Amino acid sequence: MKQTDAQLRATKKYQSKFEMLRVRVTPEEKQRIVEHAKSEHESLSAFLRRAIITTMRVDKKNTE
Repeated sequence: MKQTDAQLRATKKYQSKFEMLRVRVTPEEKQRIVEHAKSEHESLSAFLRRAIITTMRVDKKNTE
């Protein structure tokens, strides 16, 4: 089903609030990451955001 003009505008507006990050991993690494995210009942994106934020907090504490 084709999106309406209103749906396209809404999608564009939503996407404009975010930036994309790309990370290269091997297929095996990706599979391990995906499986771990699933085991935590998280989407891959949610897990990666949490991992980044957690690491940044730890790094900041280690430099203080």
